[in-house]
Amino acid sequence: MDKFRMMFQFLQANQESFMNGICGIMALASAQMYSAFEFSCPCMPEYNYTYGIGLLIIPPIWFFLLGFVLNNNVSVLAEEWKRPIGKRHKDPTILRYMFCSITQRSLIAPAVWVSVSLMDGKSFLCAFSINLNIEKFGNYSVMNGLTETDKLKLLARIPCEKLFEHQEIRVAATIYIKCISQACGWMFLLMMTLSAFLIRAIRPCFSQAAFLKTKYWSHYIDIERKMFDEACKDHAKSFAKVCIHQYFENISGEIQTLHHHLSGKDDSDDREEDKRSDEEKLMGIRAQDDMNKVLRNWHTCKPPLALRKEQMEGENNGKLNGNAMGAANGLVNGHTHEVAKKEWAVYYSKV
Repeated sequence: MDKFRMMFQFLQANQESFMNGICGIMALASAQMYSAFEFSCPCMPEYNYTYGIGLLIIPPIWFFLLGFVLNNNVSVLAEEWKRPIGKRHKDPTILRYMFCSITQRSLIAPAVWVSVSLMDGKSFLCAFSINLNIEKFGNYSVMNGLTETDKLKLLARIPCEKLFEHQEIRVAATIYIKCISQACGWMFLLMMTLSAFLIRAIRPCFSQAAFLKTKYWSHYIDIERKMFDEACKDHAKSFAKVCIHQYFENISGEIQTLHHHLSGKDDSDDREEDKRSDEEKLMGIRAQDDMNKVLRNWHTCKPPLALRKEQMEGENNGKLNGNAMGAANGLVNGHTHEVAKKEWAVYYSKV
């Protein structure tokens, strides 16, 4: 269990690498699923095109939606989009950046499926076999005396080796359509690679400042949500510990008193230190209604992104306390430094 916990914490700390790994696994899974998939063309004019094109479209859509489901940033994006404005404004560019980042990762597995399907050519053959001109492949006497309906039925059987009798025509037609399918596959890979290059390389060159701003605040939103969840977990743990401790003290007060007298002083001191530590983690929130109010306020009215620089602790007060205070602060002959002025620095964000 400790190994799994450490692995989970590592994946949480390296979420971007984790999501890239998930995208790679999904891409390999899509290729593996296609190789394990048993392609069965119906070999009927009414269904060949629907089956072939559906095999190129429906599985990529499923992989695309699965990429959104497995991406943790989807919930962050939805939360940021639907939250009330309150004291913190919402920047549409940050939402667009997060959505584009999720979409890019989700498109990897569908692109792999489409590429593998086009390179294989079976779905293309099933979809477009009825559009072939049989005269291009030599023995066109096969079509003599056939009606249009019979011709379509004959052409629809080309993907099915056992149903088409003229093997020479079938082999030639299969090679012809697979060549077209592979050409479309390479064109698709070229378009996807070029699009990825334009998005990854050229986009930051147009407005570097805006790109850095959106990237920074998108990371901030994700990190803030994680740290808030961790703070809630720590508070819930301390709240439960104090609540259980108080419960047992109320139920078995005499036993607790007896145990207190029998145990040594060190055990009592350790227990008191643990109790003070838990009390500090509660941060003054000791009731269910108060905690519900805090959570509700966090959702409806998040604090503004303006941080104050608090006064430094251990400020030199030598001037107020004379030579004795100066000596206590490591100064000699009663000479003291000037008292540092109280400074306030406010950082504003345009998000």
